[in-house]
Amino acid sequence: MERMVEKVNDSDYKRYIHFLSVSKWSASDVNSVTMKSVDSSLREQKIKSGLPTGFVIDQTSHLKKGLKSVGVSRQYAGVVGKVDNCQVAVHASLGNEKFCSLVGTELFLPEAWTKDKQRCDDAGVPELDQKFQTKPELALKLVKEAIDSEIEFDFIAGDGQYGHNAELTRALDALDQFYVLDVHKDELVFLTEPTFSVPERKGNNGRFPTKIQPDIEPVQLQNYIRLLADKYFSTEQIRKTAKGWKSAKVHTATVWHWDGKEEKACKRTLVITKSEKTKYLLSNGDKETYTNKEWAYFQCSRYWVERCFDD
Repeated sequence: MERMVEKVNDSDYKRYIHFLSVSKWSASDVNSVTMKSVDSSLREQKIKSGLPTGFVIDQTSHLKKGLKSVGVSRQYAGVVGKVDNCQVAVHASLGNEKFCSLVGTELFLPEAWTKDKQRCDDAGVPELDQKFQTKPELALKLVKEAIDSEIEFDFIAGDGQYGHNAELTRALDALDQFYVLDVHKDELVFLTEPTFSVPERKGNNGRFPTKIQPDIEPVQLQNYIRLLADKYFSTEQIRKTAKGWKSAKVHTATVWHWDGKEEKACKRTLVITKSEKTKYLLSNGDKETYTNKEWAYFQCSRYWVERCFDD
């Protein structure tokens, strides 16, 4: 509010307090206008840079005291790296190269809130929002809003919380959206395409198996990387920094991912980047469609979202 008063001539501080606290206005409408404005600017920037525009999902946490702030709960707070009393929100951003802006947000309501209607009513949570939604479900909501608004983007990125969630990735497949989402180092993949069948019962005792099983064993990504010699990585420049170009070693491979429920595994592209940290991501795009440098660009796009949060 202080910055607004400084910028706007003949403004009144008390009116800003009233506007932001008790007057009726739509945050979603403000986000929609912001998203369309950023989209317009980035379409021009894309022509200049020749680089794809990313729609990046990430989340932030805000430490809080007490129990009254909407959505506040003891939950994981990334800002301090541990469980603490905080609010958590899922954000969407649009970015092209180093030009990036936040364009949407959804507040995460823990089940302790959604199961307590009186608490939600007291905090002013709208009736339609008083239902529990996971963070990946909120992310999908933001993606659908952008599609409905005809926002132009070339890929969807996000951290391991979203890449690990099969419901989200399969939903993005159904929407025909190209994604490059981080996954955790213990994610399981198949190095060749498996076949599935219901195994025969072993021996004469026990129940007959009913669930399908793969004919080969999957491997954890942290174990797969140990099999890779340096020759399987290429060194790529991924972005400019104050000290020059930042480089990373990049490896790509075709793998198969199974959520434990489907009748067959899904073909995916695995991307591993090594710089200060080793990161893994899975994509529904074909490995041959992009170079290692382009795959690394997709992965490092999340860096600019973190700068947005800092700003």
